[in-house]
Amino acid sequence: MSDVMTQPGFDSLGLDSSVLKTLSSLGYETPSPIQAEMIPYMVSGRDVIGQAQTGTGKTAAFALPLISRYAGESSSQAQVLVLAPTRELALQVSEAFVTYGKHFPAMKVVSLCGGMDYRPQLKALRDGVQFVIGTPGRVIDHMTKGSLKLDTLKCLVLDEADEMLRMGFIDDVEAVMKSTPAACQVALFSATMPSQIRRLAQQYLKDPKEVTIKAKTETGSTIRQRYLFVSNHEKFDAAVRVLETEKHDGVIIFARTKDSTVALADQLKHAGYKASALNGDIPQAQREQTVEQLKKGRIDILVATDVAARGLDVPRISHVINYDIPFDAETYVHRIGRTGRAGRQGDAILFVTPKDKRLLFTIERVTRQKVEEMPLPTAKDVNVVREARFLESIDEVLASGKAEPFRAMLEKHQAEKEINPLDLAASIAALLYKGQSLHIKDVPRSERPARPARDKGVRVETRGRRSDSGEKRKPAVAEEGMVRYKLQVGKKHGVKPSNIVGAIANEAGINSRNIGRIEIYPEFSTVDLPDGMSSKVFQHLQKVWVSGQQLEIAKDGGSAPRSAAPRSAAPRGGAPRSAAPRARAPRS
Repeated sequence: MSDVMTQPGFDSLGLDSSVLKTLSSLGYETPSPIQAEMIPYMVSGRDVIGQAQTGTGKTAAFALPLISRYAGESSSQAQVLVLAPTRELALQVSEAFVTYGKHFPAMKVVSLCGGMDYRPQLKALRDGVQFVIGTPGRVIDHMTKGSLKLDTLKCLVLDEADEMLRMGFIDDVEAVMKSTPAACQVALFSATMPSQIRRLAQQYLKDPKEVTIKAKTETGSTIRQRYLFVSNHEKFDAAVRVLETEKHDGVIIFARTKDSTVALADQLKHAGYKASALNGDIPQAQREQTVEQLKKGRIDILVATDVAARGLDVPRISHVINYDIPFDAETYVHRIGRTGRAGRQGDAILFVTPKDKRLLFTIERVTRQKVEEMPLPTAKDVNVVREARFLESIDEVLASGKAEPFRAMLEKHQAEKEINPLDLAASIAALLYKGQSLHIKDVPRSERPARPARDKGVRVETRGRRSDSGEKRKPAVAEEGMVRYKLQVGKKHGVKPSNIVGAIANEAGINSRNIGRIEIYPEFSTVDLPDGMSSKVFQHLQKVWVSGQQLEIAKDGGSAPRSAAPRSAAPRGGAPRSAAPRARAPRS
């Protein structure tokens, strides 16, 4: 792997001029290592294997060359199919294709993801689309319906193949690979190479070129890293206390979703901070304007998603606050790398909720660095800072002479009313604060969780004792921050933990790493999910099919589902999902 300083520019990689124009407008100058090595092979049509972590720029490594090759063609049939393990990643990839292909007005992209309405997907496929990005289950459903045909496919991309294996989608992935034309180019990306992924590569890829990029998992020595234990409902108060007591310049606060960036930015503005949101839904021109305002000090706080903050380089960033913990260590490294640049000192603060304890340990283990615990600033800490800031502002006004025009009026008023000068000053201060207190008070906090234990991973147990009506099992008690649910699918239906993880991750939008203990019994299963799941998601999960059964999810110990008997009817909108491999004709 060549050094970044000697890497060629994008204009030497064989990309279309319209794609280069887009990259220039986005401010992309030098390709990342995986882009520099992978793009020429992708442009030439060769099968490739890219071993790289999330955050290394692999999406652009396949999106840019595929747009260059096919976006200018006047085809209404699927030419490129990208399989991604989760709805979130699939939508991010779709957004990247739309962004990079903005100079191809006829280019059409569709996202086929679980948990989303079939109707817009069916319409897009009927109208004709070149680039299809989706999750394995929903893609298979469309193939089964006949709404998606792969006989015209020119390239298949498997993004995060090892994650698709871990989530139980490997049978669906292989079914798709068997259905592609023999001449179809295949690009496989995976952070690791388990034996099953290696077997797929050997069976379906033709003389692939392998590119391995070492992940960046080391954090800068100029960045002080701290974490703060806090419950979800205490996060905003904690953020305000941190902002009040930390001496900061520019701040980036990372939130997990687009909606939460807007909501948090609005809360901060209401609290008197100069804050703005930055996410993928914001038009590019507005994004650039927001970053420019941050650089010039017109705003001090940027609330951003990972995608929107990629490549962001603002020298005045003194603090990065991880409001929502990232799901992998490399994302954490990329986030906090926005501060502590060019030898400057930077601060990174990580909010850790009870359900995030394992993720904190993973970050420490992978980065090989201890993250220092910090206490939540107390009301006394905040009040001391507020008083000092208030008195400092008084000194600044006195020194500037701006108080002089008011002196005669206040002297006269003080003499006429015989007001104590301190009482007069205090009244003016109260007027300034519009009756609100300068001070805050401490409120009772949730019990502080213990320091994270070692990460054991997702715990899975398969039970085989007694019947569903009187089965012996552990009490319905989940770990802190989680809720235990009962699912009407069990061992006798052939369900595997990976089937449950995959269905919940894609249909509920819950990251697989946030799915806790799974126990499989003969007639049913239980799973621990993060507390606070919305009623809309809960109702949707009740109708999801796994191994030919509707989940009929309910809180363990709650009201029993209507029936636990196996169902044979297909769910609305497609065939029941099954753990068994689907038969597909071998690749000719």
